[in-house]
Amino acid sequence: MARRSYASFGNADYGIWYRFAAVLVKPVTTALVKPEWRGWENLPKEGGYLTVVNHNSVIDPVVYAHFQYNSGRPPRMLGKSSLFAVPFIGFMLRKTGQIPVYRDSTDAARAFRAAIDAVNNGQVVQFYPEGTITRDPDLWPMTGKSGAARVALMTGAPVIPVAHWGAHEIVPPYGRGLGGKKAKVSLFPRHRVQVVAGPPVDLSRYQGRELTAQVLREATDDIMAAITEVLAGIRGEEAPAERYDLRRAARARNAARSDRAGATADGTDQEDEL
Repeated sequence: MARRSYASFGNADYGIWYRFAAVLVKPVTTALVKPEWRGWENLPKEGGYLTVVNHNSVIDPVVYAHFQYNSGRPPRMLGKSSLFAVPFIGFMLRKTGQIPVYRDSTDAARAFRAAIDAVNNGQVVQFYPEGTITRDPDLWPMTGKSGAARVALMTGAPVIPVAHWGAHEIVPPYGRGLGGKKAKVSLFPRHRVQVVAGPPVDLSRYQGRELTAQVLREATDDIMAAITEVLAGIRGEEAPAERYDLRRAARARNAARSDRAGATADGTDQEDEL
């Protein structure tokens, strides 16, 4: 697919810094990745929109940014505020207009305001709705956080589900591959990485409704279902019927630890401690 014009990107300085970042980063990704990019026809040619992307490797942001940059409409990505304090990296993140996310802070709402402003100004804003790299043993998308749904419903902008697959073979999440098996970083030979944009998520039934917790949860579920559907198409597999829930898993682990501690205290589970 031919690369689109950058005319709609707007701010010329922002474009210059993004191009400079691309000069630095694209040769690295090209050396590591055999790209297979599809679905650019689903990306709006003008006007602001959101992309929502699955997350299964620390190098996902670089892979996704390469895909989106080559579509002709570079993204503004939400990233942890700590990254903006790293020398040079933080400088480039700010110069390319990326959006810091402040967690556990009174400044947390700043990211949402910045995302809304960017979309309303005709820019592309990218979310990882899972909030972190998936903990699903088979690397399917987990349950999502409501930020992307909130911004989408407040702006009325299109939401494009994007799925990628293959980056986890280069840098596996948490040092583990599919099924939780141990895996090592594998830089060479180049790995095939697919990135596919699907059709916009239909959120029309939520438009005009009060943004209650229930509405945001249902809209987020629709977003995660759309991402999962695109990923299932890439993998040629059927996705699990139920998404991995990070909070539920944490509660289950804590309950199991409490049960084990209680059993050990009364002497009935000492064998597991040996």
